[in-house]
Amino acid sequence: MSNQLYDVIVVGAGPAGSHAARLLAASGYSVAVFEQKSAPGLNACCTGIISAGCLDSFDIGPEVIRGRANAASFFSPLGKRLRLQSERVQACIVDRASLDLALAEKAQARGARYFFSSRVTDIAIEHGMARIEALHRGSPEISVSRAIVLANGFNPALSQKLGLGRIKRFAAGAQVEVKARDIDEVEVYFSQEMAPGFFAWLVPASPGKALAGLLSTSHAKLHLEKFLHSPSCRDRITSQESEIRQKAIPVGILPHTCGDRMLVIGDAAGQVKPTTGGGIYFGQMGAEIASKVLAEALERDDLSSARLYRYQKEWQARMGREIALDYRARWAYTKLSDSRIEKMFDILSSGNIAESLLKSPDFSFDWHGKLMLSVLKRGAVHYLRKAWHTPPREARLW
Repeated sequence: MSNQLYDVIVVGAGPAGSHAARLLAASGYSVAVFEQKSAPGLNACCTGIISAGCLDSFDIGPEVIRGRANAASFFSPLGKRLRLQSERVQACIVDRASLDLALAEKAQARGARYFFSSRVTDIAIEHGMARIEALHRGSPEISVSRAIVLANGFNPALSQKLGLGRIKRFAAGAQVEVKARDIDEVEVYFSQEMAPGFFAWLVPASPGKALAGLLSTSHAKLHLEKFLHSPSCRDRITSQESEIRQKAIPVGILPHTCGDRMLVIGDAAGQVKPTTGGGIYFGQMGAEIASKVLAEALERDDLSSARLYRYQKEWQARMGREIALDYRARWAYTKLSDSRIEKMFDILSSGNIAESLLKSPDFSFDWHGKLMLSVLKRGAVHYLRKAWHTPPREARLW
């Protein structure tokens, strides 16, 4: 690790990091990936629901797919069910460990070197290089590269130390795999008491097994334990297959996603849907934009922040408005009481409003900001007017 100068060091071997490593290695650059876990995707806290288009663009085989979904059921706080179904497959449920492994293998096949059990403890830009300190299997190591890509998830301490600022708002996620029966499609549960600010879910994982989880503003594990004992779960879940895993998920963006010789992608940059906490699709786009900008900068041997700022401009132009819309929709949802959510279900269930939204041009599995706005405005426009026009600063970035 210490004796080679790399063109790029990628910190983090999640989908965004491995996708960037693969693209840069395919362009002929020497790439090293440092991952603190001992294997790709180990103990990931993720449902693995992504669009078919997103999966296709990764160019990996169907072996990572656990199931496909063209229908989902949504439940109100009092148990009212709203089921939506499409004629075509809307999403794939992938096994995150298998997805991360497949993407790492693709990058390795292109020449990227992976160092697992390697936790990056410090990064410094000095003498025209990026100097990375890491604990590799417990031993300190120093590596050097021309540039660095941070893809290490939500890590406020490291980004703040590098002068990039920090993401101030985040959600708490928790999930567990369970043995269960009669869970054949995605189920989503809305209740401010059950999952404050967000929602809970049951997702079929394999025959007889499911993923149970939720997002909340705080105390996700405690809320998930209550959800598992709720009437929606207790008669169908027979046992837990693993420990509850938790994760902090950004719902804002990093103030600066580039600097001298460095770029930030994926969750680390805040490239996440604030409504659902999903980050694979936006992280993939961030990785592609970063790889293109960085490859050109490496070719010109100009890795200044001024040159790399093009990355920040391009990714914000591509997905910034969507993130802001999603944030505004999520903020408005947090202002709803359970009784108001119940009323929204009544409104959406009447007159085929939900079906018309599903068929509208605004509907997209990957781009749902406009759809969320339509749902909220139709369901609670008077109640939300004040919250809608006075959202936090994060919703007014673009």
